[in-house]
Formats: sequence, C-alpha cells, structure tokens
Amino acid sequence: MLKRIAVTQVRLGMYIQELGGSWIDHPFWRKSFKLEDPVMLKTLQASPVKDLVIDVSKGLDVLHEAGSVQASEVGEAALVRPKEDEGLPSSAEPQPSSPTPAIKRISAEQERAQAKKLLKASKQAITSMFNEVRMGQAVNAVDAMPLVEEITASVSRNEGTLISLVRLKHKDDYTYMHSVAVCALMVALSRQLGMDDKQTKQAGLAGLLHDIGKSAIPLEILNKPGKLTDEEFDVVRGHPKAGHDILLASNGVDEVALDVCLHHHEKVDGTGYPYKLPSEGISIFAKMGAVCDVYDAVTSNRPYKEGWEPGVSLQRMAQWSKTHFDDRVFKAFVKSVGIYPIGSMVMLQSGRLGVVVDQNPVSLLKPLVKVFFSTKSRTRIPVEVLDLSKPSAQDKIMGHEDPLLWGVEDIHELWSQ
Repeated sequence: MLKRIAVTQVRLGMYIQELGGSWIDHPFWRKSFKLEDPVMLKTLQASPVKDLVIDVSKGLDVLHEAGSVQASEVGEAALVRPKEDEGLPSSAEPQPSSPTPAIKRISAEQERAQAKKLLKASKQAITSMFNEVRMGQAVNAVDAMPLVEEITASVSRNEGTLISLVRLKHKDDYTYMHSVAVCALMVALSRQLGMDDKQTKQAGLAGLLHDIGKSAIPLEILNKPGKLTDEEFDVVRGHPKAGHDILLASNGVDEVALDVCLHHHEKVDGTGYPYKLPSEGISIFAKMGAVCDVYDAVTSNRPYKEGWEPGVSLQRMAQWSKTHFDDRVFKAFVKSVGIYPIGSMVMLQSGRLGVVVDQNPVSLLKPLVKVFFSTKSRTRIPVEVLDLSKPSAQDKIMGHEDPLLWGVEDIHELWSQ
C-alpha cells in the first residue's frame, strides 16, 4: 500500500516510492529506494522536499504517535508514469512528421540561472549513478528519466545555454559531466533532425548512459594526467562493451541506449571500435552519439589537455567528417549548436573581438555578441552587446579567433556571468 507522508515522519527502514516536488530539488538521483542510511535520512530532512510517498509493503510504516500528522493513502494509478523504456529499433530513422512539441524560447541570460542549478543537481545524480554501478548495483532507466526530461526542457527553452555551461566543467568532473553534456547535445541534435518527443528522450537517455562502461575502468587510468600506455589504452577502449554488459543487466534500458553505448566509437570509414563497422552498419543514433561524444571531448578540459575553443573545434571536426562522421548528422549537429556556438570568440569586420552570448534562431550567422576588445589598439574597450541580426549593429563576423592568441584569459567569465 502506498502512503503520502510528511518528510518529518520519515524513518529508517521505509521504502521511498516517490519524492514530492521538482526533481531538481531532490537530494537523491533515484526515484525509488529503501532508506537505510542515517546520513541519507538527515540529507532528506534537510532538503526542500516537504512530502513523499512510501510503499509499506516494501518497508516500514509511519509511527502513529499522538499529535502526529496523519498519512494519506495514495492509489497506484496516481503514480503511473508514461513508459519511457518502450524500445525503438536501433536502426530506426527519425520521423519528421512528428516533431517535438515546441516550447517557447527564452534568452540565454534568462535560462542561465536554471541551467546552473540543473548542472549542480546533475553532477550529484551522475556521480551517484557511477558510484552505484561500481558497487555492482544495476541502473534503472526510470530513475534516470527525470534528469533527461529536465535537460530536454532546458534545451527546449534555449538550445545553447546548458550545452555551453556544461563545457566549463572541471577536468576532475569530466567523466560525470561528459554524460550530461552528451545527453544535452543528443537532445539538441535529435530536435534538429526532426525526431519526435519519444525519440528525443530516447536519444537523451542514450547520451546520458553512453559512457557508463567507464565505471569499470580503474580511476588511476581514467584520471591519469599523462599519456596512457598501450595496455591502459586497451582498457579504456573496452568501455563500450563493458557499458553494454552493464546496461543489459539493468532495468528499463531500451535498444537505443544499448546501441549508442556499444557503438558510439564506430567511424563511418570502418576504422572505429569495437567492431570496425562500416557506415551502413551504424545506426543513426550511434552516429549521433559519435558526433556529440567527440565535440564535448575536444571542447572540454581533460586531465591531460586543455579544451579547444568551440568554433575551432567545429572547424577541425569538419576536417574529420569524411572518415569519422555521417555527413547528414554532422551538418545537423553544426546547426544544433550554431556555427558560432555560445562562448566562441569571434573577429568582427570592425576589427573588434567579441564573444557569442546567444544564438539567433533565425540566422546562425548573426548571433548576439558581447564586444570587449579592439585589435587595432590592442586594448580592452567598454563592453557592448550587439545583435548582429539588426541593421543598427553595422558589423558582421569575419571568423573565429583563439582567445590565447590575443592574451584573453577571461573569455568564459565574459559570457557565462
């Protein structure tokens, strides 16, 4: 029997079926679990959660003491969620006739605070997921879906904000936040490809779980700051198969997530791993995973290298596209993140340097740019935000620039504050 109770009535031994309120305010990533740790109990009591649902058939009931708040029974139907784990063949093509329902777009500035809050919660969730897998616990896709839905909602409100902010992850957080980044990139790409809502969420879940096999890699190899030995590199290359095995033993994981986990390192020229599949043997979802995985990898700071500027990364990836990526998928990816992604430093026709702070959904070539430097005088100038889509801007982008070449060391602070 299910009961809704106040958080003040919670005690060790109860089975938590569902936490009240928004997922982003929850202290735990799992939706359902047995409460057996005193530290977890204190964390829950100190959280914003006010009420929750317990299942007394799987754990302890409330203590009915004098003056206590009466718990209320909850019908099973009230907790039913739409099934998110219904399979889709990994070879399925997107269905343009059923696009993801539109959500009103807001500016990057408006979305930034919510996106930062989501990233903080996401880090806790993914870290917990990886730690649980390392201890032999199975992944439950239903538990992961609230995170996928929050990421999907953020990307829908503004396609670039969350994606740009997650790129700023610390190198020590790379393994965990890379999963969040690829989830967001997969969502944005699936929308660009015209996938429907179900396929978009499946792509997002696949992105979130694609590197779960890295939980099987020893941390001293995973976080090694120097070059890997051949033997260590072989261990790392085993993570797609290891992840596939983990997901096969998990609950509610569909064919799309299994496929992307196993095949996101395959290349269209047949030189990828683990199976050296030719292009026609790689599903569209795995091809999407390959592009998203590489983009976040090359733009992020890693234990052994600094990340590339996002615009430069796209240019270099374009050079690899004939061997690494599916052409249609890569072109859609560029559109999804923008020719000039948020955080890119650009040279304007006027000779000023600026950093892209938001996309223009009408024209990828005319984003919002925060101008801050004159290359003619080689000095900082008063900051000004230009909407290049408006005639009053009287300027245009000439190309990408590397911040380090101009001695600009605060480029991230310029756009992310």
